[in-house]
Amino acid sequence: MAMSSERPVNLDLTTFRFPITAIASILHRVSGVILFFGSFILMALLGMSLENEAGFADALALLENGFVAFIVWGVLAALAYHFVAGVKHLFMDMGYGETLESGPVFAKVSMALAVVLIVLAGVWVW
Repeated sequence: MAMSSERPVNLDLTTFRFPITAIASILHRVSGVILFFGSFILMALLGMSLENEAGFADALALLENGFVAFIVWGVLAALAYHFVAGVKHLFMDMGYGETLESGPVFAKVSMALAVVLIVLAGVWVW
């Protein structure tokens, strides 16, 4: 059996236009990975703050560093998006938003809600 000679020539992912539902799904997975690794940073800060008064002061001083505040905001942003996308999946498990018409609407609404929460997290951190 001969192989087909009509193989894809261009596999550059930047040339593809992904549907909004695919982007939402990929972002949900990425936010989960960020949460996994970010939780170690947050647990280290929590452990430092719970050791003693000096550790608490050190943790507060670290949080005033712009880079550390940015990392904390990034983890909170991932948490916000992952939470909203998870709730969207729960609604889909109940039978809402499963059609071709409502899927993109649910994805856009969840992204918009996540953006609002991410901005609020940024206001809170800074």
